[in-house]
Amino acid sequence: MIPQTPSLTVDIIILYHNQIVLIKRKNQPYQNCYAFPGGFVEIGETVEQAAVREAKEETGLDVTLVKLLDVYSDPRRDPRGHTVSITYLAKGTGELKAATDAKEASTFAPWEAPDNLAFDHSKMLQDAKKYIKLPKN
Repeated sequence: MIPQTPSLTVDIIILYHNQIVLIKRKNQPYQNCYAFPGGFVEIGETVEQAAVREAKEETGLDVTLVKLLDVYSDPRRDPRGHTVSITYLAKGTGELKAATDAKEASTFAPWEAPDNLAFDHSKMLQDAKKYIKLPKN
């Protein structure tokens, strides 16, 4: 018998020009809501490779992973089913542009990000603020 396990995802909190990158989701769940770039890990790739790939696909940015932020595994975090997210802090370079699952890509100061982010991304942002050292304007 093959064990039933949660789906594995990655989320990336990208620091770009002294701000964080959020995408507006093109698809359900949470269509038109802001979220961190991310997605499902594909068979044959590492979570690190998936994070770099998803960041590029959704934002057009090349990223350097800086820190493993945390693992988010609440079975209720995704309405599609039990998913576990490996979440990274990363630095982004290049030209920011929405693509694939992202309707829009924008930057925000971490303390001015929208309150109701998709999934459990508000919790991720709260956790990330401990490590983000950006000047407050």
